[in-house]
Amino acid sequence: MTDVTSAKSARRPHHWRRDLIELAALFTAVAVADAVANLIGHGPNGPFLLVASAVILVATATFHTWWARHHSHAPPAGSPDTTDTTGVDATGDQNGNSDGSGNSNLNSTLLETTLWRMRTTVQDTPGSLAALCTTLARHRVDILTLQTHPLANGTVDEFLLRAPASLQAQQLTREVSAAGGSSTWIERADAHDLVDAPTRILGLATRTALDAAELPLALRQLLGRCTIHSLPAVSPTGRPNGDAPPVEGVLEDTVMRLRDPNGGAITVERPYLPFTPTEFARARALVELDARLGPRVPRSQDVLTLPEGNAITVRRADQGDVDAALAMHERCSERTLNLRYHGPVGDADRYLNHLLSPRFGRTLAVQTASGRLVALGHLLWDGDETEVALLVEDDWQRRGIGSELLSRLVGLAGEAGCGSVYAVTHSSNTAMVAAMRGLGLPLDYQIEEGTLVVTARLDAAPARPLPTPVRPLPAPVRPLPHQREQAERRA
Repeated sequence: MTDVTSAKSARRPHHWRRDLIELAALFTAVAVADAVANLIGHGPNGPFLLVASAVILVATATFHTWWARHHSHAPPAGSPDTTDTTGVDATGDQNGNSDGSGNSNLNSTLLETTLWRMRTTVQDTPGSLAALCTTLARHRVDILTLQTHPLANGTVDEFLLRAPASLQAQQLTREVSAAGGSSTWIERADAHDLVDAPTRILGLATRTALDAAELPLALRQLLGRCTIHSLPAVSPTGRPNGDAPPVEGVLEDTVMRLRDPNGGAITVERPYLPFTPTEFARARALVELDARLGPRVPRSQDVLTLPEGNAITVRRADQGDVDAALAMHERCSERTLNLRYHGPVGDADRYLNHLLSPRFGRTLAVQTASGRLVALGHLLWDGDETEVALLVEDDWQRRGIGSELLSRLVGLAGEAGCGSVYAVTHSSNTAMVAAMRGLGLPLDYQIEEGTLVVTARLDAAPARPLPTPVRPLPAPVRPLPHQREQAERRA
């Protein structure tokens, strides 16, 4: 309840003096009426005048009642009661702004709004931000959040705006430029952006603290649409990958390079928008947190029972499982390893340390009741894309283990905000194709020289399995990390 409402509904104090005055007025009115009645009643037209006076009094009382209902209870102009129940001022927008255009359709306009994320650079002078805010208010744009990024020659202001749906991005950009903003960038926002910056950063820090594999995802959510590459200090073939950046990192306009706590470098690129020193400091703080906490992987695990009754355990894996994975390689056939690694079988062992690193993705392991590793499922961050890969030991194939791993990996990709995942395999690997189709997601197929890429779109509605196989479309195949390394050696 507002102060105005409580004041209107409050009971006024009772005074005896007011009652005494009203009683005296009543006696006076009776005396006057009696005198007038005696004076008029003894005249020739007395009864007629009395009836006419009564009619006039009734008409006057009726008119007064009608006038009071339609006019006397209306609040004065500019009073707080001019605000309607939606909280919108009758002379302007939600912030009390007015552009003189009237408000006949204001409520219907505000019901249809659009969220925008906008970034613009203004001069670091008094009044520059006020001029920009005045322009936004004139177009009934509500500023939900505002962050400032100081620069040497100005200030980058980042807004979260709620604007009328009729206001297009181009028009908004022109108005901001006319108000003194430069290098303006704008894109659609959603409800997730309504969280304030400190809360969002603390949440990303918590995720990073719980799981080392979260660092690339946290950086991507912190910095928006960007491409993140993790480069180890030494390639799987033993060749150095170049100089590591200094401990404090390097910021170069649209590219930042950070020292990876595990060795090597983390490169973040955002060509459409330069990074600010504030964003660089936040990213470096997340990397420093990861370095202080050291290697860590959640130790949760699920125990499942296969149709034949054998119990298996599904858990997260890391580089501590390299020896068990190498032993599983020894038990796998050459064909199984070739379907998984798409190259010489001898090269498979050298990539295990890279694949099991939480810096490059997430790995799920399946082990038996005796503790023997029998399957691995990888979810790999490939720049701004995500790859899934499976390896199941020959004696444990065709028992649903691959489908279980794939379903869990796709679930992890969805939680990480990935829009799609892809799997690279041979066109003859019908088991992998069947597992991908079993997800119930829309699939895209690409094939070239016997290599098949199946992409599942996670941001689309689930699709029913197709009754007949889809003919793959020819397109370039994404090279895997070890394939890129082989190409470099041949060059």
